[in-house]
Order: sequence, then structure tokens, then C-alpha cells
Amino acid sequence: MFKNLDPLLHSQLRLSIISLLISVEQADFSFIKEKTESTAGNLSVQLDKLSQAEYIEIIKGYRGRKPHTSCRITKKGIKAFEDYVTALKSYIDIS
Repeated sequence: MFKNLDPLLHSQLRLSIISLLISVEQADFSFIKEKTESTAGNLSVQLDKLSQAEYIEIIKGYRGRKPHTSCRITKKGIKAFEDYVTALKSYIDIS
């Protein structure tokens, strides 16, 4: 039986972001941008979508006088990722 894939995580960039954040305590914007090879504008939009779904938390502040943004995955985001992986496995016949 096939399970539904979370459309929010089915986007390549959003899935990359969640996959990255699940393996670290938190990551700053420039690190995520570098690892996902995305543009700043596109990354901002996708982070906002994940934040609105409460899959990630965005922490804004300053380092000295420079603005600093970092992100961390939430418990809801971890659960969504685990469910997504389980759903993907339902499409693979491992016999």
C-alpha cells in the first residue's frame, strides 16, 4: 500500500534543507545556502514555507553589527521527515 508523500517535503530544495537540518543542532543561513547550492532569494522563500509549517525554527539576531539568521529543525519537522522516508519506502519493493 502506497502512502502519500508530504508535498511540502517533496520539493527538492525543501527536502535538502530538512535533510541537512536533521543531522545538525542548527545551521546558519550561509551554511545552508552553500550546502544546498541555492540562491539567497530562493532559500529565503523555502525556509519561510518550512517555518510556516512549523517544520523548522528560524532564529534571527546579530553577530556584532551584522544580521545573522540560523535555523533548526523542530520535533514536528523531524516527525514529518520520518513520515516522508517511511512513505518513500512504501514505493520501493524490498523483497
